[in-house]
Amino acid sequence: MTAAPQPAAAPQPAAAAGPNAADGSEATNGSEATNGATSANGAAGATEATEPTGATPATQPARSGTGAPAELFFEDLTPGRTFDLGEVRVDGAEMVAFARRFDPQWYHVDAERAAASHHGGLIASGFYTVSLFMRAYVDHVLARAAADASPGLEELRWLAPVRAGDRLAARLDVMGARPSAARPGLGTVSLTGTMFRLGPDGQPAQEVLRTRFRGWFTLRPG
Repeated sequence: MTAAPQPAAAPQPAAAAGPNAADGSEATNGSEATNGATSANGAAGATEATEPTGATPATQPARSGTGAPAELFFEDLTPGRTFDLGEVRVDGAEMVAFARRFDPQWYHVDAERAAASHHGGLIASGFYTVSLFMRAYVDHVLARAAADASPGLEELRWLAPVRAGDRLAARLDVMGARPSAARPGLGTVSLTGTMFRLGPDGQPAQEVLRTRFRGWFTLRPG
């Protein structure tokens, strides 16, 4: 008589695989097991643990057009306000060097020919003159103001020739101001700039430049 076959032993369930089942050392290394936070989160988790909950970046102070702390904001540029932009004496060598580089027309660079013409001598490039105005505007306003870019010029007129040795005085007038619809946080300011040739008594004798333009300025924080 043949003995009845014995039932096969039931297979034992395999141990559940851990996150690092391929690394058998994790099961035997107690030090790894006690540092679960580091194993699960890595270096990023360690960094998060040191940062205070709810921290926000520090607010940067408003800067002027030259990077200094700003003291003039959109709200300070009220219509009717005038800024004295100081005086400048036209340097003949600089005037001619500018013309040779950017505007080399004969009445700007050829002294002999200019002297024999109706000009009676060299005259400055108009773009040199407006550059003198721009520098005065930066030094006396933009270096203090929370200024952004400018959307452009509306008028630029050269009203009389400028010559080497002339003393020029510059002025800026605020004509209008409104919050910008296109640039939140900024206001659009309409400005008029003028330059005058000064007479021997130091008083304005002749207007030589006039420009109308707009500038964007930051609204005062808070």
